[in-house]
Amino acid sequence: MEAGNLEAATAILRDLLTFRADRDRYYYGMDELFKRHPDIIKMLCDQAPDLVPKLLDGLIWRSRNTEGGMRRVNYYMKHLLVDEEGAFNKTLSWITSTRDPKLVCHPVIVLVADTVWTRVAYMSFMYGKSWFLFTLLVFITSQSILEHVNEGEDSEAQRVAIFACRAFIYVFTMPQMVFHHARQTALFYGKGDTIKIARVPIPRYLRQWQDAANLFLSVCLIVMLYLEPILHCWPQANQNDMLFYERCEEKEDLRYPYTVFTMLAMFIYYVLLIDLTVVSTRISAYSLVCVRMLSEVALFVVGLFVSILTWSCAGSVLKQDNEDFAGIHKGAYTLLRMFMGMYDAKRYEVLHEDPIAELMVFLFCIVTVIFFLNMLVAQLSCAYSAVYEDMVGYARLERADTIVDLMNTVQKKRWATFVESLRLKKRLEFNQGDIGVAGGVQMREAANINPTTIDMIRRFGGSTSPEIQWPEEDTDGDGDDGFEKIEKLLQRTLQRVTKIAGHSRKRGAAGGTGTGTGTGTGTGSGQQSGSQSVSDDNEE
Repeated sequence: MEAGNLEAATAILRDLLTFRADRDRYYYGMDELFKRHPDIIKMLCDQAPDLVPKLLDGLIWRSRNTEGGMRRVNYYMKHLLVDEEGAFNKTLSWITSTRDPKLVCHPVIVLVADTVWTRVAYMSFMYGKSWFLFTLLVFITSQSILEHVNEGEDSEAQRVAIFACRAFIYVFTMPQMVFHHARQTALFYGKGDTIKIARVPIPRYLRQWQDAANLFLSVCLIVMLYLEPILHCWPQANQNDMLFYERCEEKEDLRYPYTVFTMLAMFIYYVLLIDLTVVSTRISAYSLVCVRMLSEVALFVVGLFVSILTWSCAGSVLKQDNEDFAGIHKGAYTLLRMFMGMYDAKRYEVLHEDPIAELMVFLFCIVTVIFFLNMLVAQLSCAYSAVYEDMVGYARLERADTIVDLMNTVQKKRWATFVESLRLKKRLEFNQGDIGVAGGVQMREAANINPTTIDMIRRFGGSTSPEIQWPEEDTDGDGDDGFEKIEKLLQRTLQRVTKIAGHSRKRGAAGGTGTGTGTGTGTGSGQQSGSQSVSDDNEE
């Protein structure tokens, strides 16, 4: 493989991962392959990504026999799941590094990822997100629910509850976020691991949008604490004997900026909930498609903005008495309302007084409402068709990245218990009563998903004495079983019979022509040729 001879590497992989059997035992080179090259997946991902699916295909055995519409399938995933020391293997990390949505959807990788996710990583993920969900619930309670329980003055119990919820956010959530980002910033700046945005060095960890959003949320919480109305109104609240009062007139100017940052923080909290979509592959795929569609929507918005600017500038220089087009800003606002369908129908009647302005509005509606909107629908349809095939793969990539990150937090004892429960040392059955090799798990799939009519095990009869040479494999059939060989033999025989029958008809036609000449020799020759053909057909 390092020499670039990928055909030889493919042949070696196919030979090592072929199931063979004699009368005594089974032979399968999976253990020897991964023992010799524990990082074979990494090597293939780096040097020959096209060979990775071929290796993974060799880790699957499917029965050609079906039982009740189901088929036995053995997935030999031991060395993809556990390394030599019994820890979590880096296979998923190597696979996700390729960013190939098709590779991550291979049945073996899907089984490994789903098994680890459902039985190990899922609980760790939800436990880690439970704190975030609880703080979000507290934030919503203090800012959106308790603030609007009563229409008039808040009761003392209500004010106490609001203060307690906000104090919880400021004391337990905000310091944790600030400490995390301070530590990460110092760590990345110390290593010099930065990226430049507008010539300003930024810690590289902020390239992840989740970390950047979390940092912005921390800033919003800090500003909220600085503008907190309860703290600024504390002296007036003590004078009026109203504990935790926040609507004092002296500090009323601080309330509006406080609500602005509160609104931003609420938005960011909900945006960060997108991480929870990894729980469901279908929801995660949908969210990824929505993100990919944003570029098309942005193009539409740019086109709409340019059109509105063009028509508003043109309308502002036209001599007319309509106040809705008196200036670029007013014209742009009017055209936007027309596009959104929010322009009063009675105001359209005023346009009848000025045919030029009416024609201008008519053309604007054709360009934006008819052309641009239909163009947006066509763009979204084409983009969705292009992304649809890979969206599940990208969703699985997101889940695999999450699994890799979470496995560092899983306790060794819990991991060992999980591996033991898989019983990877138990030899798996191929068919009923046919005990095969160990190192995998057996599943059942619908018989029509992957139709299999060939025995995937090459079986050899005769003596199994180690003194004799290994039987020579029949390469003519290219691994076909006896049924296919018989079928091909019958096809060749039928082709031969058809060819001979065609020659016989030609000879018979020649004999008939000879008889027509009226010579006895011609007749005899025709009869002899016909009898010769019949005898040849009988022999065949």
